[in-house]
Amino acid sequence: MTGSKRGVTIKTAAEIDMARRAGQLAADVLRMIGEHVKPGVTTDELDRLCHDHIVNELKAIPANIGYHGYPKTICASVNHVICHGIPSDKKLKDGDIVNIDVALIKDGWFGDTSRMYCVGEPGILAKRLVRTTYEAMRAGIQQVRPGATLGDVGHAIQSVAHAAGFSVVREYCGHGIGQIYHDEPQVLHYGQRHTGLKLEPGMVFTVEPMINAGKRETKELSDGWTVVTRDRSLSAQWEHMVAVTDTGFEILTPWPDGLGDYAAIEQVSAAPAVGVFEPV
Repeated sequence: MTGSKRGVTIKTAAEIDMARRAGQLAADVLRMIGEHVKPGVTTDELDRLCHDHIVNELKAIPANIGYHGYPKTICASVNHVICHGIPSDKKLKDGDIVNIDVALIKDGWFGDTSRMYCVGEPGILAKRLVRTTYEAMRAGIQQVRPGATLGDVGHAIQSVAHAAGFSVVREYCGHGIGQIYHDEPQVLHYGQRHTGLKLEPGMVFTVEPMINAGKRETKELSDGWTVVTRDRSLSAQWEHMVAVTDTGFEILTPWPDGLGDYAAIEQVSAAPAVGVFEPV
């Protein structure tokens, strides 16, 4: 039976099976859309493809449509858009970077994940930001194990970002997920080690750092959704759903098309040394 700790749901093995299934389907949407992300395509076209794949192929429900009034299936955040970019008729161009964030519901359980895509050939800074943000997510996930804290996760993420000269967005964070889309706990992407919620087997949440090439300040546009960097610098984000296991973690949104040249996110036996950076 599901339990809770400080408002955080502790899921059973059977419930994690359901979350895993939803997460795998969400990851499959991002696998499918990758080949379509190229110069000249509109984010509206990408949204339609993702919608049709979710409904027709995966027999699932797009979770974002109508969520607090959101109008589309995916969030498509291009260049200086941090998150919640609404798909439109604007065409992607060579050199853009774009985050596609997808969420769906399968048999009452939510799957939620995002990936960065390079359109054509981005510049050196854009490529470094995209890879550093992946490495920051990877470092945070590798902190996940029973007895670790959410502060350990956030500290690992910010340490990677700060070492590269980038900044961490603070207004938006990871979240618990299961039969509720955005649940407890809140997973900050900065923090101090050995602080915050202590992790236990059965917790499921997202790790989804948003890293800016410039300053961390954000601005929400008049549409009530789109969030951009205040200084117009580039931003990147990656997201995985993660379950705390008896010995470490399980990624519930693994990439069905493989890792490419990105490093695997592997179990570690103890907290790795990730620097001594503190929040600024």
